[in-house]
Amino acid sequence: MKNKSSPSNLGAVVAVRGSVVDIRFDAHLPSIYSLLRAKEGEIAIEVLAQLDAHRVRGIALTPTQGVARGMAVEDTGGPLKAPVGKGILSRMFDVFGNPIDRREAPTDVQWRTVHRAPPALARRSTQSEIFETGIKAIDVLVPLERGGKAGLFGGAGVGKTVLLTEMIHNMIGHHEGVSLFCGIGERCREGEELYREMKEAGVLPNMVMVFGQMNEPPGSRFRVGHAALTMAEYFRDDERRDVLLLIDNIFRFIQAGSEVSGLMGQMPSRLGYQPTMGTELSRLEERIANTDSGAITSIQAVYVPADDFTDPAAVHTFSHLSASIVLSRKRASEGLYPAIDPLQSGSKMATPGIVGERHYRLAQEIRRTLAQYAELKDIIAMLGLEQLSPEDRNVVARARRLERFLTQPFFTTEQFTGLKGKLVSLEDSLEGCERILRDEFKNYPESALYMIGAIDEAKEKGKSGKSIGRDSSQPESKIEAKGDPKPAPDFTTKAGSAPTPKLEPKTKTEVERADNTHES
Repeated sequence: MKNKSSPSNLGAVVAVRGSVVDIRFDAHLPSIYSLLRAKEGEIAIEVLAQLDAHRVRGIALTPTQGVARGMAVEDTGGPLKAPVGKGILSRMFDVFGNPIDRREAPTDVQWRTVHRAPPALARRSTQSEIFETGIKAIDVLVPLERGGKAGLFGGAGVGKTVLLTEMIHNMIGHHEGVSLFCGIGERCREGEELYREMKEAGVLPNMVMVFGQMNEPPGSRFRVGHAALTMAEYFRDDERRDVLLLIDNIFRFIQAGSEVSGLMGQMPSRLGYQPTMGTELSRLEERIANTDSGAITSIQAVYVPADDFTDPAAVHTFSHLSASIVLSRKRASEGLYPAIDPLQSGSKMATPGIVGERHYRLAQEIRRTLAQYAELKDIIAMLGLEQLSPEDRNVVARARRLERFLTQPFFTTEQFTGLKGKLVSLEDSLEGCERILRDEFKNYPESALYMIGAIDEAKEKGKSGKSIGRDSSQPESKIEAKGDPKPAPDFTTKAGSAPTPKLEPKTKTEVERADNTHES
């Protein structure tokens, strides 16, 4: 948005290095974060440093193609601004507030600076309330906080965007407030697909989208998060409505800041990140807050470079979140989707005072069972399952069934999997885990618990599979009565694979060897 000052303050370009532009002003030096315009308004430059009494250095928010030394630059007299108001609902914008959905620009809007202070401590709310997602693994083990910040951590291709899109699908239908999606440095295709899906689902009237995707200059990607937060703050403070803010991907924000820092000539810190990374991330994250007028609940995808969770970008982001959902490449390779690692993921809401005694006790028991199974995997790989005590074999059986029960078919992947999506209530999720821990499904094949919704669906799948025979890949098959005439055929060699009976039943030794290979 042009915010012309009067009289106009004009300068001239003295140097251009990529996205960094040096400009000389003889009359009045623009302040930090002022927005400058060149080439008849086509080029936007944000001032980041004052070099001396007459020169400023700025980062271009648009491509600098066509900028030359001596070109006139106009000071708009204010910072970058974003549109706010009811007119922005159901629309898609870029970092400047220009509509990119091929429709007319909204008229009934105000323009506010994207550089705003976080709410004062006196205005913040301290109530803790659970935010249900309908996804079993999250609601049971990593409950989200209303007005809190949750991060989806994972490397490339483990399902961060799919999980984020599923949360949008599940929550927007039941969410009475406004939903705001901010795409930072991700694929343009995903933005177009999301817009189309939300339009078909009929939830666009209460949604706003802001994009600065990977084809944009670093300055644009660095500021698009601030523009989205300005819109979210309007709905929270002025309209007094709850806001669901979804950010994909917060790592790209840090990456854009690193590019800007390098272009500005700052000395990089560890692993090439900008020395001001902590400050820049805090300026964005601290604006996402619960106040007396409303709440901004944020779910953020966080790319983890090379699956290294000690990377400074991941470490700094962890400290701001109330829930951290870690996605595991190993679980994804086993077909356990969503690939949430229950032992690395955690939530500050998982306390008896907030979720209740029953939920807390169940979550702890699930984690303990899965942790014991993880410790036993090495023994199973070296010595075999038969070397375990009967109690340990029962632990393995429960853990493998819990792993499969915590998988879930998604609405957003129906076209790829052919499985109808499931939305599971917290009560159904807790009941299912409780019944598995009580060994109620000990005699059901593991495949009956894979990719289902509520636990009762396992009984239907189990009944349909009884005509074929019992699944011998279960850990407890080793402690059957010795008088069994013949072993059951081996149906599942990988998590969730469909039962496929072999033509020739294997001998007991072969079945055990197959089990040991699977466990390793």
